[in-house]
Amino acid sequence: MTTKQPVLGFTEALVRLAHLVEAVFGEVSREHDLTPQQAQLLCLLTGGPVGMTELTRSLHLEKSSLTGLVDRAERRGLVVRTRDVRDRRACLIELTCDGARIAVKAHDGVAERLDALAGGLPPEHRELLAGAIDGILAEHTALTGMVWLPEERDADRRT
Repeated sequence: MTTKQPVLGFTEALVRLAHLVEAVFGEVSREHDLTPQQAQLLCLLTGGPVGMTELTRSLHLEKSSLTGLVDRAERRGLVVRTRDVRDRRACLIELTCDGARIAVKAHDGVAERLDALAGGLPPEHRELLAGAIDGILAEHTALTGMVWLPEERDADRRT
């Protein structure tokens, strides 16, 4: 006789999902000899060069932490700093050829694993879940001004 597991509450379900996504990022990162933060950085850069200010907001890091992250990725030959032609005081971070290759593999690896985990869900449940998450992120942005991924760059990444 099997007993049915109780359905999780909303908050607990979101927290567990966040931990699962983190674990998937960790697994995929290790496969490419990256830290999860490096994988997130590379994935953010797949749409083209990004400024340090935008990266601090998107990755939710302090400026000094982001500088260290970029320094380590640069030493590995994954990213380069380039001058921002619109603001000579600022620099943009962009992928090298090696960085772009690894970024695509890491992004695809995370997307494939998350898709596989949700594979048993009917398409309408997946759409409903995606819409609910989008709403939560939009509410957070409205309250805090912090954007998880800039909308114009996010459109190409939706799976």
